[in-house]
Parts: sequence; C-alpha cells; structure tokens
Amino acid sequence: MKNKFWGMFVGTVGLLIACVPVLAHHGRSNYDVSSTATVKGVVTEFEWVNPHALIHVDATDENGKVEKWIAETNSPNILNRQGWTKNTVKPGDQITLVGHRVKGGANYINFSKIIFADGRELDPAVKN
Repeated sequence: MKNKFWGMFVGTVGLLIACVPVLAHHGRSNYDVSSTATVKGVVTEFEWVNPHALIHVDATDENGKVEKWIAETNSPNILNRQGWTKNTVKPGDQITLVGHRVKGGANYINFSKIIFADGRELDPAVKN
C-alpha cells in the first residue's frame, strides 16, 4: 500500500511538472499596451494557421513609402467560433487594424479590431 501511494504521488508530481509549460503560454508582454496603434493598408495575405492567424498588410507611410506589416490575432479555432472563416479577410481588401504594436518598433501588431473599407468592423474576440 505504501509503494502504491508513493507511485501515485511521484506520478502526480511528474504530471503537474509536465503541464506547467502548457499553462505558461506567452502573454502580451512583448506588445506596447500603453498605447493603441492603427495601421491602414491593403491585405496581401491571410494566413489561417496555428497558433495565431496572421494578416499581411502593405501600408503606406506619410512619405508614400510602402511598409510591410504583419498583424497577429487569435487562433483559427477561436476565430471560427466567432464566425470567421479563412475567407473573412482576402488579399486586396482595404482594412484598418487597431491594436497594440510590438515593442521595439517592428511592423508587427496584435490587433483587437479590423475595420473594412465599407465600414464593417470585426473583433476577433466577439461573435459576429
């Protein structure tokens, strides 16, 4: 009985240790959440991939230079539950993204809202 207890104890501790990395999914510490960024441009690609769907956008800066941006959002599984499909955003769509830019100034944003040229708004965390 004593050996069975220790076996279950060691097995439980081992399982808990193995599960810690799963619970340690990255947070938002790499984004500047103190300010909101807006990126307006044309979609060049929508990657419906795990762990996060990505939208590639060509945006024009104030000098007329095209900047390539990557916008990260939720996983396809979560987006699908909110009514999105792999065709919700298509190359050629003119969009505005609102969210938090990555720290360090790279052209990478985690967006909380997408606004289409026709005025439709989608929030990746709210069912449409």
